[in-house]
Amino acid sequence: MNIARHVAWSAVRSRAYATAAYVPPASLEGLQRGRAPPPKPKPESPTFYTGRANYYDQLLVLENATKHTRTALQELQLLPLPKFARENLPPLRAVWKNKVDLAELMDANLTTSRYRRFLAQLNQLNDYRRLAEVAGHIELAQRVQRVLDIFERDNKEAILARGKRKPVKFDEFGRSYTIGRRKESTARVWVIPTQPSPEDQLASSSSAPLQAAASSAPAASTQAVGISGFTEGPLSFAPAPVKVTTTNILVNNIPLAEYFPHVSDRERIVRPFRIAGLVGAFNVFALVRGGGSTGQSGALCLGIAKALAAHVPDSEPLLRKAKLLKRDPRMVERKKTGRAKARKAYTWVKR
Repeated sequence: MNIARHVAWSAVRSRAYATAAYVPPASLEGLQRGRAPPPKPKPESPTFYTGRANYYDQLLVLENATKHTRTALQELQLLPLPKFARENLPPLRAVWKNKVDLAELMDANLTTSRYRRFLAQLNQLNDYRRLAEVAGHIELAQRVQRVLDIFERDNKEAILARGKRKPVKFDEFGRSYTIGRRKESTARVWVIPTQPSPEDQLASSSSAPLQAAASSAPAASTQAVGISGFTEGPLSFAPAPVKVTTTNILVNNIPLAEYFPHVSDRERIVRPFRIAGLVGAFNVFALVRGGGSTGQSGALCLGIAKALAAHVPDSEPLLRKAKLLKRDPRMVERKKTGRAKARKAYTWVKR
């Protein structure tokens, strides 16, 4: 009898323990007082439970902006854009924040996949901004740009200006200042157009009336009668010889021929003048430092070519085609450990 009672009591206890549910004491406070617990506040953002609410909120803003901009461009009949028209659009100019800066802005840890997804939305919206700007809808482009400015770097202009060549400046005397580099050499070059001498100005002024008289003379006067009575051919007036002004090229205040004794170095320096057809048209004063004669002549050639392209813009295509407006990137290869020189190996002896 005692054994049966013990088994029944054990079954009741196990069943009560299995069916009982644990209720936290904080949830029983309202029930003990006779009122229901207060409702939880509604989250401000639908992305509250994602764990990265700021990131998804910003992504949602970009997606909505992209959607509204696309709808506006479709209403303006600018989308879809033909392929040939899209290829002729100006290139995009955008420098977005890197992953670290963007994570600090959103106060969330960004993975590479999420960062790329965000950049894809930015690039799409920037493409629509470019299309609206080219089409002349400035107000729409400015509204999109205000959204994009949040995610662009602060030094955007400085980054975009890295690959651009700075314009050559002229002083009050008409001189241009350029810099050329080659190997370890640097050349600072000042170039100024040559001024005709007073004798040349006087000769040119005196020859002008003679040329005018020769052009106004009648055609019959150009025929000369020979001894036998037969007329000879028309008299030919030989053109006056053109006097080329001597160009002074001073390197470290020394004439070119004295500073560079090798002909190849002098030819390299004069080559921009020959290609542009401006021999004798400019005076050059240069200061070169570092390297040897080959590096200094190459640096001086680059500085002169830049100056000629600035003085005579029509000569720039010729100089560019001759590859004189680009620095020669070839450098001396460094010596390696265990080698006699850059690549030369020591003599290997077996025994």
